[in-house]
Amino acid sequence: MVLVADWVRLLIVCVVFVAAAAAIAHYTGLTSPKPFLSAAVRAVVQLAAVSAVITVVLSHLGLTWAFLVVMAVVATLTSARRTGAGRKGGWAALPILVGTVPALGLLLAIGLLPVEGIALIPVGGILIGGAMTATTLSARRALDALEERYGEYEAARALGFHERAAVYLVIRQPAAEALLPPLDQTRTVGLVTLPGAFVGMLLGGAPVWQAGALQLVVLLALLAVEAAAVATVVELIARSLIRRTSQGSEVRLT
Repeated sequence: MVLVADWVRLLIVCVVFVAAAAAIAHYTGLTSPKPFLSAAVRAVVQLAAVSAVITVVLSHLGLTWAFLVVMAVVATLTSARRTGAGRKGGWAALPILVGTVPALGLLLAIGLLPVEGIALIPVGGILIGGAMTATTLSARRALDALEERYGEYEAARALGFHERAAVYLVIRQPAAEALLPPLDQTRTVGLVTLPGAFVGMLLGGAPVWQAGALQLVVLLALLAVEAAAVATVVELIARSLIRRTSQGSEVRLT
């Protein structure tokens, strides 16, 4: 009976939170309720699926690496869809991986991260997720700026700027705004937020100092990973490798 009651309370709370988010977005005109309902359903299905296979994945190193590859593929597809890159969406993998792979490699090489699924999956997931968010936000901001400030691009070209330099001039600062969330998270850690790695280790019984040390490493790794992602996005857009192709929003550079 206690277990059933816990599940009922969990269901009620989840429904209330999703309904609140959908209602606020709908009645304030921000967006329709559909994205919130869809995200909630997907979260339930995905977490249920992960919970069902995670024990097997964690017990086999090969499956752990395969699971990380799946994470990277899903992150790439998500960023590509959010930026409207169409057939060129595969390029979104580069900013996601350009910082994540070296960061994981360094942590493994110096022994701070053990070669075990229980450590690789959460830390790898955090880094891939951060890179995905930075890629999506920077690409959207940069492509928006390129559309809205196309006149500035043409003016730069008229003044003799090469195409790549002219695009850089327009998109660099808007893209850099994607770094504000990780910077603020790092500045306020412990004062405003207690991130997942810290809380998870505490709940698992780890000493406070060990949890804090791991969280510090993860936060600083995230800064490097997301900075690399944003810089790569800017370079890809400047080289016309990422462009919007849907709904007539493609920007054609001459």
